[in-house]
Amino acid sequence: MDVAINLCMDCIELYPALSHCIEAVAKEEYWNLANQLMKGGEESQELQQKLNLLEHFLESAELAKLRSESERYLIKGKKVKFIIYWREAEPIYEMEVI
Repeated sequence: MDVAINLCMDCIELYPALSHCIEAVAKEEYWNLANQLMKGGEESQELQQKLNLLEHFLESAELAKLRSESERYLIKGKKVKFIIYWREAEPIYEMEVI
């Protein structure tokens, strides 16, 4: 699979592909983090914060619009990166064409 995810300290970077849209990548990472928390047996505050961030992103973002915007570039063979982070208790996202 050509989907990449990068977890930075205060943000989450998601790299969708034509085969895996931003919503699918975000959901996949949400469940990966949830599984890590359950397997770890101990509360990881950083993992919990990232899980919470992804949950809010999935609930509040206009995913169809983000999918459409990113696919425009992906079709042209470019890579797209979404950066999701907290700003004043709200999930903020930015899209970069790389």
